[in-house]
Amino acid sequence: MASAIHMPEPLCLIENTNGRLVANPKALTILSAITQPVVVVAIVGLYRTGKSYLMNKLAGKSKGFSLGSTVQSHTKGIWMWCVPHPKKPNHSLVLLDTEGLGDVEKGDNQNDSWIFALAILLSSTFVYNSMGTINQQAMDQLHYVTELTDRIRAKSSPEEDGVEDSADFVSFFPDFVWTLRDFSLDLETDGQCITPDEYLENSLKLKKGTSEKDKMFNLPRLCIRKFFPKKKCFIFDRPTQRKQLSRLEELHDDELDSEFVHQAALFCTYIFSNSKTKTLSGGIKVNGPRLETLVLTYVSAISSGDLPCMENAVLALAEIENSAAVQKAVAHYDQQMDQKVQLPTETLQELLDLHGACEREAIKVFMKNSFKDVDQVFQKKLAAQLNKKRDDFCKQNLKESSDRCKALLKDIFTSLEEGVKQGVYSKPGGYRLFMEKIQELKKKYDQEPRKGIQAEEILQEYLKSKESVTDAILQTDQTLSEKEKLIEVERAKAEAAQAATKMLEEMQIKNQQMMEQKEKSHQEHVRQLTEAMEKERAQLREEQERTLSLKLEEQARLLKEGFQNENKRLQDEIQKLRKKKEQAGKCVLS
Repeated sequence: MASAIHMPEPLCLIENTNGRLVANPKALTILSAITQPVVVVAIVGLYRTGKSYLMNKLAGKSKGFSLGSTVQSHTKGIWMWCVPHPKKPNHSLVLLDTEGLGDVEKGDNQNDSWIFALAILLSSTFVYNSMGTINQQAMDQLHYVTELTDRIRAKSSPEEDGVEDSADFVSFFPDFVWTLRDFSLDLETDGQCITPDEYLENSLKLKKGTSEKDKMFNLPRLCIRKFFPKKKCFIFDRPTQRKQLSRLEELHDDELDSEFVHQAALFCTYIFSNSKTKTLSGGIKVNGPRLETLVLTYVSAISSGDLPCMENAVLALAEIENSAAVQKAVAHYDQQMDQKVQLPTETLQELLDLHGACEREAIKVFMKNSFKDVDQVFQKKLAAQLNKKRDDFCKQNLKESSDRCKALLKDIFTSLEEGVKQGVYSKPGGYRLFMEKIQELKKKYDQEPRKGIQAEEILQEYLKSKESVTDAILQTDQTLSEKEKLIEVERAKAEAAQAATKMLEEMQIKNQQMMEQKEKSHQEHVRQLTEAMEKERAQLREEQERTLSLKLEEQARLLKEGFQNENKRLQDEIQKLRKKKEQAGKCVLS
């Protein structure tokens, strides 16, 4: 986002009208102008739990997102506020405030589930806001997390067993922050003080047992542990007296509970310092236009009755950006060629070398701006366009050379043409004078620079067009004997044959140069593609290593807690992840 562009207030990004989700074009236009990477923080929670207040604090404002002061839910759909990131230069902070979950007036639990899923898909930090302590009621209210695998797909095609691995979700799920409002307990266990993070970890411990009640107790905890390996917890005291809550927007910090002010400051500092840039699988940093595409793709999928699919969203994004990458690469090629090429070139090789250098730069531009180019569809389009550009330059080079040479010949040989018309050479000894004049003019023509690759061919065409004139002058020259005339005819034929042989050799050389250039072009595409694929594989291995490390940490916790069955399921996931990592390492360019 350019530094001059600021949103003075939030705008609805995804409207919820009668249970139907629709992306707001005005908000999308704002996103499309944000060229910087974005850090996306989304907050969800039950209605009337003070979500909007925290988001306004992150925006550095006391007003913005609607707080509301009654038991009615104010925020409908998902609202967006884009501000310059206070800690990361050249980054934008995108804040997403969602409508309150569990609003009795809506009576549509499915809509809540979609809002929850969209907040997960769009954010890099996901804040879950609730009131009081983390008890079973709080966990039951977080049932949306247990529905995620029914609401989101990581891949367009499931695994062979039909079950998606939680590792596929971990690779793109946001960091998880649980904010507990109006928290009144002392943070201690067994007489020892604990941190909010330790309180959260203790609250996520599983209960041993196989009853249905035990399974229901463990399910949301297991989902949070599996999907959100990075977790953080903040507790907040009540900000002020209950009667004053309706005026929260108007109250200054010195009018609020000092502990609450301190806790809110800690929360903001953590979010500013630790929230990551929104990143897609493969290390793809998300900017405004990319976030816009994700919004459109996910909302479209939900509206059509499909499940939002991360892989499909990335491919849809790649389709748009790879097409633009081709255009950028071609535009760069055109700009470079316009600057460097002066037609006609003296040799074909000179033109091909310039093309090769500009093509190499164009491929670099494409590689920099493209990703997930499945089967190299867009790179092949680029190659085809650059090949056509090369061929067009070659044709233009021929034409420019031909036109220049014809113009030169017309200008240089004007005196010869005039002499023929005036009969200067139609007299005894005229043939010798005529041939001397031709040699003189040919020398003058040869000395002219930048004639290009058609110089010899156009000259020979011109001389061939004068054969009848030359023969007429030869035959009428009475100073030459019949034998001398025959010798001259044979000499002319030999010269013409020699010139034809020379042109044929030059044509073969040009064809060879074109073939070599095409092979160089292919090899350059392959070389840069190989480099790009190596980077992608390295990125994939890094992601898999990170996911594997998180899985192993969770496995160690399960073993420590004595949950063998859950550990076995996790072990299967770890084995599957190791197998994928091994396959990625063996992947070679075909």
